[in-house]
Amino acid sequence: MWDERYSRPGFMFGTDPAAFLVAQKKYLIRGQSALAVADGEGRNSVYLAERGLEVTAIDSSEVGLDKARGLAAARSARVDYQLADLKTFDWGTRQYDLVVAIFIQFAGPDFRAEIFAGLKAALKQGGVLLLHGYTPKQIEFGTGGPPSAANMYDETMLQTTFDDLEILDLRAYEKVIDEGPGHSGRSALIDMVARKPPGWG
Repeated sequence: MWDERYSRPGFMFGTDPAAFLVAQKKYLIRGQSALAVADGEGRNSVYLAERGLEVTAIDSSEVGLDKARGLAAARSARVDYQLADLKTFDWGTRQYDLVVAIFIQFAGPDFRAEIFAGLKAALKQGGVLLLHGYTPKQIEFGTGGPPSAANMYDETMLQTTFDDLEILDLRAYEKVIDEGPGHSGRSALIDMVARKPPGWG
């Protein structure tokens, strides 16, 4: 499915980073390691690399990764792109200072629980998770994301799921976004910033 979507001309979600990621500049520390999850065509991983982080980006679409590599080359950004199936990805192989998961709402509740556990496992102690997506109200807007409310997040669900992390910021809001044809128009968004505490687990 994603190979087909990414094979269309242009960039499905544009080439600029998500506004949420740009707003988290204080957590984007030069020299630190970062994992960009389901990074697609590379807009967010390239931005992280441009900020001086050592970036690994994973995605299940080779077509998307090819576009990402091209975008990185055009911007002289160094990113380690890896083809990965999140159902089998070994999250604990390497741990990162920063894990970025932006609009990864292709997963239903059961698979999502596995991914969320993986995001935690991939964080170093003291590392920061940046999570950004849609709330169920997004179904009413129809301006991006899957047509399934079960795939969306709300504040209570994220608070409960990540209660073993230190949640630094958690908010739901509405905003007009323009991120390529895939995300365009008034949107019901939710952001979470959380830190893995020392001695976790």
